[in-house]
Amino acid sequence: MKTIFSGIQPSGTLTLGNYLGALRQFVELQDNHECYFCIVDEHAITVPQDPKKLRQNIRSLAALYLATGIDPEKSVLFIQSEVPAHTQLGWMMQSISYVGELERMTQFKDKSAEKKAVSSALLTYPDLMVADILLYGTDLVPVGEDQKQHLELTRDLAQRFNNKYNEIFTIPSASIPKVGARIMSLQEPTKKMSKSDENVKGFISMLDEPKKIEKKIKSAVTDSEGLVKFDKENKPGVSNLLTIYSVCTGESIASLETKYANKGYGDFKQGVADAVINILQPIQEKYYDLLESSKLDDILDEGAEKAAAKANKMLAKAKKAMGLGRH
Repeated sequence: MKTIFSGIQPSGTLTLGNYLGALRQFVELQDNHECYFCIVDEHAITVPQDPKKLRQNIRSLAALYLATGIDPEKSVLFIQSEVPAHTQLGWMMQSISYVGELERMTQFKDKSAEKKAVSSALLTYPDLMVADILLYGTDLVPVGEDQKQHLELTRDLAQRFNNKYNEIFTIPSASIPKVGARIMSLQEPTKKMSKSDENVKGFISMLDEPKKIEKKIKSAVTDSEGLVKFDKENKPGVSNLLTIYSVCTGESIASLETKYANKGYGDFKQGVADAVINILQPIQEKYYDLLESSKLDDILDEGAEKAAAKANKMLAKAKKAMGLGRH
């Protein structure tokens, strides 16, 4: 059974893109993999956070994970800061990574651009990400295209450590879903859907009410052709809506093109909205049931315990290999 690790930052409610591109795949993966799903709150503090809001976001994300179908009997769900091995191995990874390779990270360049000052953690957080993955003997990491660079660094540092000290780390591979991996903005369909988009019409939050979902999809950018056809280059807006519709319903894009062949964008957008509402409403109901329950705390307590048991074994091996401590 292969091991999977995935971490999501608690920085605002997840989007439909996060769900279709990642979370939904997680639910399928847990049936035949050993899965570790982590709320990476220590990554979130590389940029300023409001402490109260951060704590709410952590809890909210945990409830969303479970509401989408992550089963604590099959998977380990936990909060990164509750397993200290992550920061300990993260520091050890800093000692074998180079400033130059960290400065080349696209996300560091994007987040530090035009800022007068950035935290040193913003530069070194890829090392913590490396530790997150390596602690669990991870074979596969489900990542979007934008995270592939970080996974390459993980592979490089694991290899570097193994060559220099001892062969203890598994070299992980990326697992990139083929369909729905990249849901685009409803307003700028050449750009990935993002919860940090300044234009709130550009993304659908997993907790948006049905009326809001309908409104956002009806105002989604299309074109003047009036033809429901998949053509990413010339019709990015329509193609994005077709992808969303197809991934939400399981209907093929070809059959959707036929279904809406003689209908306008109005009917088509209503169909997309209904498909999205149908998939998100049951998740939202479970989410609100879990959010304030003690059951959520029990699951997270147990998750931290299971994660620590596994992570501490790997940390002990890494410390021994590097010559840290007395044993």
